[in-house]
Amino acid sequence: MTKRQKGVVRISVAAAALLAFCQTAGAMHIMEGYLSPGFCIAWGALCIPFLVKGFITLKEMYQQNPKMITMLAMAGAYIFVLSALKIPSVTGSCSHMTGTGLGAMLFGPCVTGILGVIVLVFQAILLAHGGLTTLGANTFSMAIAGPFVTFGIYHLCKKCNVNKRFRVFLAAALGDLFTYCVTSLQLAIAYPAEHGGIETSIVEFLGVFAPTQLPLAVVEGLLTVMILITLENYAKQELKAIGFMKTDRL
Repeated sequence: MTKRQKGVVRISVAAAALLAFCQTAGAMHIMEGYLSPGFCIAWGALCIPFLVKGFITLKEMYQQNPKMITMLAMAGAYIFVLSALKIPSVTGSCSHMTGTGLGAMLFGPCVTGILGVIVLVFQAILLAHGGLTTLGANTFSMAIAGPFVTFGIYHLCKKCNVNKRFRVFLAAALGDLFTYCVTSLQLAIAYPAEHGGIETSIVEFLGVFAPTQLPLAVVEGLLTVMILITLENYAKQELKAIGFMKTDRL
């Protein structure tokens, strides 16, 4: 074997080791089998009231305006694409954007929860991204907690007359960051450190995600602003129909 071939083999082994470590270290989607049955059931049960509310709200919105299904499908596709793009971290973990901020601002957090759980099911089955046993935990962090923060920040900034582009950016970025904070908390509760317990463990998990998640949150905020600007230029009627363009423009 030549030196060049040996070098290629070493690189391939290193890449394989990195990818394997990435899967076991954790990502923004908690992997299959990473949580005990008790935690899986508890997080799943916690999601039920929000999903029920989202289903009822979605049904009412569809009855009032059946054409909103196009915008809803677009928001769901946006979540699927962004949350499927895993970015390797220098810490050996993986991070990704969530895409839920757009849906939270357009349809509200509970409806976004319905979109999020559908996306997570498809990703678990088709992409082995996340898992079915950890579906409840992943749904709560990405499809419930994050969207509620996005929705709250967006409307709080709106009441304070903050520039619309900036409030969209801020809401989407902080919603993304809060998702990763909740995921870190979930992992810390499941795997407390021997010395320091949950507090030490959550700091460690936050440190694992931070190098990639912080810039990704900024990117998601900017991307969400760009998407909404495009929608206001080419889908005015659809945005008016769901009540998004009642006041100012981006």
